[in-house]
Amino acid sequence: MLKKLEDIYKKFQDLEKQISDPDVMGDMKRYIQLSKDLKELQPIVAAFKQYRAVLSSITTARDILEHDKDEEMRAYAKEEMVTLMEQRDQMEEDIRLMIIPADPQDRKNAVVEIRAGTGGDEASIFAGDLYRMYLKFFEIKGWKVEPVSATEGTAGGFKEVIFNVIGDGVYGQMKYESGVHRVQRVPKTETQGRVHTSAASVVTLPEADEFDVEVKPEDIRKDTFCSSGPGGQSVNTTYSAVRLTHIPTGIVVSCQDQKSQIKNFDKAMTVLRTRIFEMEYKKFLDEISSRRKTMVSTGDRSAKIRTYNFPQGRVTDHRIGLTLYNLQNIINGDIQELIDQLQLAENAERLKAEV
Repeated sequence: MLKKLEDIYKKFQDLEKQISDPDVMGDMKRYIQLSKDLKELQPIVAAFKQYRAVLSSITTARDILEHDKDEEMRAYAKEEMVTLMEQRDQMEEDIRLMIIPADPQDRKNAVVEIRAGTGGDEASIFAGDLYRMYLKFFEIKGWKVEPVSATEGTAGGFKEVIFNVIGDGVYGQMKYESGVHRVQRVPKTETQGRVHTSAASVVTLPEADEFDVEVKPEDIRKDTFCSSGPGGQSVNTTYSAVRLTHIPTGIVVSCQDQKSQIKNFDKAMTVLRTRIFEMEYKKFLDEISSRRKTMVSTGDRSAKIRTYNFPQGRVTDHRIGLTLYNLQNIINGDIQELIDQLQLAENAERLKAEV
């Protein structure tokens, strides 16, 4: 492990030299990438320096025990040795997790899609509940949300809602939400008081920027149309909505959230690039999902990942068999514990794979 850390430190020093090169500073794309790489390595380098200092202290303490004749010094060194060894073991455990290669997409923004599944109107209402749950979670995290498109349900909620989430490491957290979410409760439309089961699917994708995917203008057909929405505002009477069709893949994306056609076009392009990027990225997801139960949902959108049982006030994540009895807090945006537990389970699986 020490050799691996030394190699990482050398890479960090090399990146520092590169980023201060005037030629690099003039190449914005390369400069941004190097800055991201440096930021990613900083915690590991800081841990390495601490680890190296602890190893040096252990060597010093051991030398005192072996050669010093002063009993008081030897007793102090022996006591210090116990503390240092505990620190070393803990640091080694932490560093092992840190040096496992991370998914480079984790630090990206995300595009999230929520769609009503089985359950009719209740499924749309539940899709709306999930949307509000995430909005509250994003508010807690300090992340920004940009709506892309939405189709409302006839009894409330959404048949489909798509939005961008912007912040530090959004995809690394939100990727665990991909899959089928199931709700068990008495619907508002139920007159007999029976518990129904409905579902909504969530898809989270890492946002692809122009550096990830090259989309040629001649491969895109652009159509404009009037936005459809409540209220009869001017946004609904002008051709501000945009529909983009990527001819080589047949992917169609529309955006009508903004009054400006230019802004709708930019948002639609972001989603289009992301969906084209997804086609290649899914191969990676399929590969890791065969090895990690925590990630199965990102490789298989049809996987049932979580159940929200209102009569019993519990939420169960089926990937790791975790049940929490604080449904109301979770539906109000407190999903961090679920994500943390999934990350811990995934890290454990990654460690096994590295052995």
